[in-house]
Amino acid sequence: MELRETAKNMLTSCLAAKPGETLLVITDDSRVKIGTAIYEAGKELGCEAMLLVMKEREVSGQEPPETVAAAMKAADIVVCPTAKSLTHTNARINAVKAGARIATMPGITEEMFSRGAMTADYDEVEKLTARVTALLTAASEAVIEKDGCRLTLALAGRDGVPSPGVYREKGKSGNLPSGEAYIAPLEDGSNGEMIIDGSMVGVGKLSTPLHVTVRDGRLRAITGEGSEKLGILLANERNSTLGELGIGTNMAAILNGIILEDEKVYGTVHIAFGTNTSFGGTNKADCHMDGIILKPTLYLDGRKIIDHGEFLV
Repeated sequence: MELRETAKNMLTSCLAAKPGETLLVITDDSRVKIGTAIYEAGKELGCEAMLLVMKEREVSGQEPPETVAAAMKAADIVVCPTAKSLTHTNARINAVKAGARIATMPGITEEMFSRGAMTADYDEVEKLTARVTALLTAASEAVIEKDGCRLTLALAGRDGVPSPGVYREKGKSGNLPSGEAYIAPLEDGSNGEMIIDGSMVGVGKLSTPLHVTVRDGRLRAITGEGSEKLGILLANERNSTLGELGIGTNMAAILNGIILEDEKVYGTVHIAFGTNTSFGGTNKADCHMDGIILKPTLYLDGRKIIDHGEFLV
């Protein structure tokens, strides 16, 4: 499928773009071809389309320039095909509060844009994501088990957040491609050990697992091939805070080493360290870095929700 055709389908089915609406496409030097395709598709649909190319961010979660943030607040629709994620930024939060519909696409590639998770039946993804989100919201505790490791996360008082890939209403926002339900655990309430064996932001697709140790909500140790690239997570307590529990709900998603799609893979669980203020947490860090756990077993308040990667709900 050509990039512009995919872009047109995305704008109509996922974002309900209408003639006359302002469409702001934010990209960086490495994703200009995708950004241009979305811009051209927007023009074809009759939108007042704009293309903004900025310098690539150093890490995911780093704020864009103030000019970019201001433009996001003024647009009806914002699409962000960028190398690093703008999902967990104040710029996105403030634009959503202003009513923008936003799709963030961190790490998107031309191949990803035309296959895999982008080809999913998003009506089905939306249904499963809603069920899992409700379970997260109702839960006080989550337990992940994998290869003899066990990680417990306190969730009481926190709401689950859906990212179904459908952002048709004012103030709706999430990733594309999408398909996950996620939540901000209590910042001091995670304890245990876990294996990350799918992929890890900063490392990519893993050939051998990483092993993490978490105590009182903070990453205390991370070992395994590639762990030397993750020093930022141990630089301070904010960066080391376990800030997210996520569950993949997209049946078409493929593990490829790019977190945007990896965290959507059906039946996977991911944990992330760093910023979580954009979805109900209180921790603002220098980064937000996810790790994918393949074929996990997940319990919510003692009820088995996923059994070795298979949903039971």
